[in-house]
Amino acid sequence: MGRWEPDARARLVRAALDLFSEQGYESTAVAQIAERAGLTKSTFFRHFRDKREVLFGGQDELAELMTGAIAATPLEAGALAAVEAALVATASTFGEERLSHGAQRLAVIEGNVELRERAALKMVGFAVAMADALKARGVSELEAVVAAELGVLAFQRGYDRWLEAGGDFGEVARRTLGDVRAAVQGLAGGE
Repeated sequence: MGRWEPDARARLVRAALDLFSEQGYESTAVAQIAERAGLTKSTFFRHFRDKREVLFGGQDELAELMTGAIAATPLEAGALAAVEAALVATASTFGEERLSHGAQRLAVIEGNVELRERAALKMVGFAVAMADALKARGVSELEAVVAAELGVLAFQRGYDRWLEAGGDFGEVARRTLGDVRAAVQGLAGGE
């Protein structure tokens, strides 16, 4: 493929994931990724700050979708309803491309301690963003933090379910948050 062909970003992602899977994350250089994609190293850096961003890019966009949906939720709605809206709002970024390489991406992350830590930090970032958006709506700090953490749990479990079954991520996330709510209620038992 020549450098002038479309979808440079997608080609870089595909090349990086293939190389990470074949030879390991640590053993893969940016130059190798660019070469495999039929592009230059400078093209790689126009799309990504570093090779980690191939795996974690889009975090800011997702956080903005989440916080925007929370802010747009009617004030009379509860904190978990606002979190549900946040999760559903992210569905616009969960298309076929993400689905096609999601399992491979997770396998690469699971195989590297540094990447697992980075993935955990990404989830912390989502929790903080949602909690801050909830507090801006007048939700108490403790309720905001609990709702945001439950939202992150639902987001992670929903993502795994979505990778297995596909479909509309918004619906998968909504159902998964319902399961998380039921689990929390079950914890209360006969209290």
